[in-house]
Amino acid sequence: MKSPNSTSRPGTPSSPTDPAPRERFVRGGGPGGQKINKTSSTVVLTDPATGLAVRCSAHRSLAKNREEARRLLAEKLEARRLADRLQRQNDREKKRRQNRRRSAAQAARVLDDKKRHSAKKALRRPPRPDD
Repeated sequence: MKSPNSTSRPGTPSSPTDPAPRERFVRGGGPGGQKINKTSSTVVLTDPATGLAVRCSAHRSLAKNREEARRLLAEKLEARRLADRLQRQNDREKKRRQNRRRSAAQAARVLDDKKRHSAKKALRRPPRPDD
């Protein structure tokens, strides 16, 4: 039997292994006067897996704030997943570039640089007595 929290709603994390986000309702603040300060229509959603938190008090309605907070949390989670995937891909590509063989032209250029450096250092040596 499905639990009531397992229904898939737009803007919610869809992975079955992810625990449901923790939802809290807190009193609002800021402009809006006495009404906004007395009602608990601000929604704070926290994802237990990542620790990401979203606070939404954009609307006077609790239901609209819940919906908006879920959408914002889903966007943040997706952005984090995308950033992690890009970072792993960049790391793989960097490792591949570091480990690949040099081309013949690059190898020849490195060898020429080494010969030039050796010749420069040879000029710094003191003269031999047999010369």
